[in-house]
Amino acid sequence: MSRTPNQASGSSDKSVLSSSSLDTEVGKLAVDIGLVTRTEVDFCREQQKQASDPNARSLTDLLVENNFLTVNQAKRIRQVVIDGKSTRGWNIPGYERIKEIGKGAMAKVYLARQVSLNRRVAVKILPEKSNENRDFVERFYKEGQAAAKLSHNNIVQAIDVGESPDGLHFFVMEYIEGKTLYDLMAPPPAGEGKSFSEAEALDIGIQMADALAHAHHRGLIHRDVKPKNIILTPQGVAKLTDLGLARQIDDKRAADMEAGKAYGTPYYISPEQIRGDVDIDFRADVYSLGATLYHLVTGKPPFEGETPSAVMHQHLKQPLVPADHVNTALSAGVGEIIDVAMAKRREDRYQATEQMLEDLRLVRKNEPPRYARRAVDLESLAKIEETGKTVDLVPNPALHHDSPWSSPLVMRLAWALGVAVFCDIILVILLILLHK
Repeated sequence: MSRTPNQASGSSDKSVLSSSSLDTEVGKLAVDIGLVTRTEVDFCREQQKQASDPNARSLTDLLVENNFLTVNQAKRIRQVVIDGKSTRGWNIPGYERIKEIGKGAMAKVYLARQVSLNRRVAVKILPEKSNENRDFVERFYKEGQAAAKLSHNNIVQAIDVGESPDGLHFFVMEYIEGKTLYDLMAPPPAGEGKSFSEAEALDIGIQMADALAHAHHRGLIHRDVKPKNIILTPQGVAKLTDLGLARQIDDKRAADMEAGKAYGTPYYISPEQIRGDVDIDFRADVYSLGATLYHLVTGKPPFEGETPSAVMHQHLKQPLVPADHVNTALSAGVGEIIDVAMAKRREDRYQATEQMLEDLRLVRKNEPPRYARRAVDLESLAKIEETGKTVDLVPNPALHHDSPWSSPLVMRLAWALGVAVFCDIILVILLILLHK
């Protein structure tokens, strides 16, 4: 005999589960997340009504008994509903909560239904305790406003931002079916332990470079490009998300307020962000995208250390081990793109996001990059000269100054004089011999 969810969890929850309001929420949630159909719920509702005591069996029990849900699925749904009831507030007009799908240091993200359009959306909610920090609240709204300025297939679309009647700040955005690159790459059980091929990494890089070029043209820099902020759908579409650190390039007030502070994620942050430079521009995103590509094709970040400070110090000072030296199966083109994108000096990086995009597309077609060329460059030649392993083919003016002996006429006269002296010596020797 199989156990119903009530029996599996003990009698303490029975009174909770038998309440009509909770029954309604469980059924609704099961339909919203696609585990059962509305017809299946209605069928169980009818069974419930026909029972001598309608409250004897909960809707959840009947869904399990009719094999519409498994015992474990019913447990999880019930727990989500109970947890939702025990926390403050879902009072966001026009949106119905389905379940929590993400949690970070600054916010929680929920799957919800936008009632007016009957579509799924993602709703980010700032924790109640953060309301006391005006900087957090201001940054939260700036994220929504920044996202609203962008309209690109590879950027998560903003829908709404506001404050609920009970004082919770929310940001509604497009819901994306998929997982972040971080979750895909993380080793089990936390992630899938996925390794990306060169082609897959290039496809993601192309989409992200295109998205960033769109943002940069609108004067917006992301400042936190990393695997955790890129969602990959089952169809292979990459979506850039989380504009919490995004800033207008010409926002001098924000730049001055943030001077000297490092905003970003240590594994992927650019050197100028670490220094807290005030004139951060699109090349910071180019660097972070390069670092993200490095992680995708090598399986590890470009720099690692025991502390965030140690990692950031390496971004500032440590030479980068080329990606194609770590993963020797990579083409030279990928290594060249990453090398240029991650140059310490931003003057040595791509000078337009479109340049990086063009190179990524070329290498994806098995062609050499146009802008990133790991030629035997002047720096390499200088190092060879310093080690004394080269030959100076250009005469040194200090050693090869003008001399009268370099004149052809003087050389001919000297030759003639030499011949004459030689003949005189021979003649003298012959005369001596004859007199003997």
